[in-house]
Order: sequence, then structure tokens, then C-alpha cells
Amino acid sequence: MYIVLLTALGVGGATVVGSLLGFAFKNLSHRFSDIVLSFAAGVMLAASIIGLILPSLDYGGKYGLIITVVGVFVGALFLNLLDKAVPHLHKLLGPEGEEEAHPDAKLSKVLLFVTAIAIHNLPEGIAAGVGFGSGNLTHAFIIAGGIALQNIPEGMVIITPMLSSGVSAKKTFICAMITGLIEVVGTLIGYFAVNIATVILPFALAFAGGTMLYVISDEMIPETHTHGSQRGATYALLIGFCLMLAFDVLLG
Repeated sequence: MYIVLLTALGVGGATVVGSLLGFAFKNLSHRFSDIVLSFAAGVMLAASIIGLILPSLDYGGKYGLIITVVGVFVGALFLNLLDKAVPHLHKLLGPEGEEEAHPDAKLSKVLLFVTAIAIHNLPEGIAAGVGFGSGNLTHAFIIAGGIALQNIPEGMVIITPMLSSGVSAKKTFICAMITGLIEVVGTLIGYFAVNIATVILPFALAFAGGTMLYVISDEMIPETHTHGSQRGATYALLIGFCLMLAFDVLLG
């Protein structure tokens, strides 16, 4: 349990670390952040397949394939519906952090930002918790590591838009801490849910894998291909994927 809690704090704290780097490097090159985010996408892609989807097939037994496919689509649909219910910060802010003419732009930027980030952080945390619930610590650490790596560039790139939109530095940092805490809560929810009802483990693993695949395809990859760094981003993704693949093989 202590390992799960420490890992949850590490995963959530990665967002805070990223935000501190964002404050330190406010004029961070888009190309650099795209490379980092692409590397994290590759890590998460490997983690979702190796640590969640393949184990779901194994634990599902006779109906493993059906359970896994359904779980992946339900997980992706879950995030898709949440995306539609709550607008993202990048949909309300222009490329330079300027407010666009949007009816929701008059809402509290801080509350809206926290809610939007929670869309992804909560299920990502659940994915990490489900990984530990499976009992395979190697896969669990791969999943948690992939999510933590993704949280660092995420924490970095959101600082400037928030400051530019009028949010104070103090409130911006508090937002980063809250979003990290949400991920900690998600990790604990995923871990305890699987431990309480082990019968849901195959579906839970596939569901978590589906949410991660959705984030990679819908958010991370498109974001890394908008600033003219497509080729570098693609190779960074491949490096991240192969690195996690190597870790899985070497750690057994």
C-alpha cells in the first residue's frame, strides 16, 4: 500500500514539477516541448499496451478478447463524453493565450482550467491505480512512469497561457497542485476498486488502456504536430515506445 501511495504522489507531483519548470522557462520553445510531449506519448503508448491491454487479455480468460475490446472502447467513449461536457483550455484561449469570443470565456478561468485538466488526470490516475491492482509491479511502474512523464511537459506548457489570460502566478501554481492531487485520488480509486472486486480486473485494465489511448491520439499527438516539428516528434514517440519496451523485457 505504501508503494502505491508513494507512486501516486510521484505521478501527481510530476505535474507540479512540470509547472515549476514552466515558471522557470516561460519562453520555452514549442519544438522542445513537442519533443518532450511526443516522447511521453510513446512511453504512454507502450504502457497502455504492455501494462493494461495485454494483461486484460490474459486475465479475461475465455472471453478475454471481447472484454478487452469492449473495455477499450468504453474507456475511450468515457473520455470523449467528458471532453464534450467540459471545454478544454486550448479551446477558450488563442495560440498566444488571448481569450477568444466564446460564451464560456467569461467563466472563472481558474475553475474552468482545473475542471478541464481533471478530465484527463482522474482517469490517468485510475489507470495507474488499476496497474497496481493487477499485482504486476513491473507493469504498474511502467504505467505510472509513462503517466508521470506525460505530466511534466503538460505542467510546463500550461503555465504561460494561464499567466497570459490574467491568472496570477499564485493561483496558477495552486491549480497545478490541485490537478496533481486529482491524479493521486484517481490512483487510489483505481487501486482500491480493483482490490475490492477482482472480478472487474480485466475490464478495468482495458478501460484504463482505452482512456490512455484516447489521450494519446486525441490530445498528445495532435498537439505535437502543430508547430512544424512533426518529424522530430514522430521519432521522439518511437524512442519513448521502444525505451518502455526495453524496460519491460529487461525487468521481466
